[in-house]
Amino acid sequence: MQKKFLYFTVAAVLGISTFTACQKNNETSFSGTSRVQIRMTDAPGNFEKINLSVKEIVLVSGGKPYVFTATVPRFNILDFRMGTSNPDILVASGEMPGGDITEIRLVLNNSENTIVVDGVESALSTPSGQSSGWKVKLTANPTLVPGATYSLLLDFDAAKSIVSTGNGKYLLKPVVRGITAATTGLISGTVLPLSSHPEVLVIAGKDTVGTVADLLTGRFTIGGLAAGNYSVKFVPLEGYKDSTVTNVSLALGQKTSMETIVLKQY
Repeated sequence: MQKKFLYFTVAAVLGISTFTACQKNNETSFSGTSRVQIRMTDAPGNFEKINLSVKEIVLVSGGKPYVFTATVPRFNILDFRMGTSNPDILVASGEMPGGDITEIRLVLNNSENTIVVDGVESALSTPSGQSSGWKVKLTANPTLVPGATYSLLLDFDAAKSIVSTGNGKYLLKPVVRGITAATTGLISGTVLPLSSHPEVLVIAGKDTVGTVADLLTGRFTIGGLAAGNYSVKFVPLEGYKDSTVTNVSLALGQKTSMETIVLKQY
């Protein structure tokens, strides 16, 4: 069962100079951090409730652990299923350096994990020695591009995670699959001369979806962008002509670097 999870106005002005996009190849190795949203969903099991108390999620990259503390109290994971009105729950979020994620671990609190079967709520015991958490299965090691935002979906398999030990007692051994999807990308470039001090607008259709102004170095980066084609408009100070670059293509979670734009004077 494969699941995908992808998550993040000014009209165009007539009478401006328009250029066909001229850009470098998409880049994936630039400095900065990536923002990660960690969510959980459920693969159904034959239970009424599975109440989980998550302590933290640990992501390992470059041999270093990055701890994301859970920001929600105990929740019933069976309330969150793909294809329903509540497909998932946001458990934690934060930033970490870009790079490959080589390991993900789900750490639960030792208490407050319970299960409800036939109307009876019972404690979910966890095996001893699990303070470091349970390893999440990865279909591939996801790569985080600095500056992009990612949604990490932890797919909790209820049927495989609960073990009945008899006499109404249950053991919790989480079986979780991790799916990562980029939700945003960036467009960057340089605009000259510095004296033009332009405002830079990223436009999708007729809507402005990103903007930056007061460029002291001529460099600009606009993030939070979904995959697609954009127009990038430059609105300089009086004395320089407005310009627009069209068909700027942005791949999911990538950074597109444009060639240097030189604005013309009247």
